[in-house]
Amino acid sequence: MASTGSQPRAAHRTAPNSRHPFETGWTVFAAVLMIFGGIMAIFQGISAIAKDDVFVTTRNYVFQFDLTGWGWIHLILGIVIVLAGFALFTGAAWARAVGIVLAGLGALANFMWLPYYPLWSIVLIAIDVFIIWALCAGPGMRENA
Repeated sequence: MASTGSQPRAAHRTAPNSRHPFETGWTVFAAVLMIFGGIMAIFQGISAIAKDDVFVTTRNYVFQFDLTGWGWIHLILGIVIVLAGFALFTGAAWARAVGIVLAGLGALANFMWLPYYPLWSIVLIAIDVFIIWALCAGPGMRENA
């Protein structure tokens, strides 16, 4: 009788994956968004480094920084985000934590980039928020569900 009582419990531990088939899909979704968002940040950085006159800056904005410096920040951050996005495909737990941190840094960098290219910044902030949400909704985050 003790063995039959443990079998349904073991089946219950594997049941969340069958009840939530898209749980691992959130990790893939986050990885694809990280790669896409990272590539967009790379293009953003390259354009800021190559042509400072492409961007129109708002006067008297609180955050006034050099465009070339921001270009290098976005370029390096974009490369790291793309690499972390590829690492998410391995399923490593550290890649999930790094992805959440990098998406937060990306959102912060794009918030400070708002005076230079508002629409692009808002799109990348939204992508970063979706990445954080998808990584927090993935497997292992809801053990007791």
